[in-house]
Amino acid sequence: MLIALALFAISVVYATVGQAGGTGFLAVMAMAGVPVDQLRPTALAMNVVAASYTSWRLHAAGLIDWHMLMSLAVPALPAAFVGGVIALPSGLYTSVTGALLLAAAVLMVVRPATALLPGVAASRVGLAGIGAAAGFLSGLSGIGGGVFIAPALIVLGWARPKEAAGLSAPFILGNSLTAMAGTLLTGQQFAPELPLFACVALLGAAVGTAAILRISDRMVRFVLAAVMAVAGLRLAAR
Repeated sequence: MLIALALFAISVVYATVGQAGGTGFLAVMAMAGVPVDQLRPTALAMNVVAASYTSWRLHAAGLIDWHMLMSLAVPALPAAFVGGVIALPSGLYTSVTGALLLAAAVLMVVRPATALLPGVAASRVGLAGIGAAAGFLSGLSGIGGGVFIAPALIVLGWARPKEAAGLSAPFILGNSLTAMAGTLLTGQQFAPELPLFACVALLGAAVGTAAILRISDRMVRFVLAAVMAVAGLRLAAR
């Protein structure tokens, strides 16, 4: 019961900023004693459920720029595969990824509000670079790529916070589906509790997505910064 409540809370908070909650899901399940070979596929399946619902709601609200999404997602998938086959010492990649998330969180908070207005059109080359980098880091670290693309787009002024959140959910959905297929091909299995966990993730996504449609861009920006800071600190402390 406690693990279900924790997973629900994580799903709510992450969905509030267009994220799925994979990093939080992994942490809770690991602390609850879920076997290692069941962690990644189970968390990814929960990501798929949560991100599918969030993507649907944000699309209905007109917050997903599908042309921009394709520019991000197409280079991300092969880059995620490349990142996934590179084996770095665990301390190195967790420290690097944690530092990147913390730096992005700080930038999200300290950048002037005027810099967050998309006054300059995003370039396709720039979007492809962000997508490839996010995909590579996602494969390298096992963290959903949404936490990388959202701050980059906001800090560059290419998307408002809600628009960045709208791009994050389907981006995470595509990456998670690809990664989940890969984990299953290597013999990893879903946890027996997946049906319960998936229902909890879906319910949390429903609550969190309802919130994002009502709160301000400023609040989305600060909640996203907090999510990235917590994830970064968790990684850096490993």
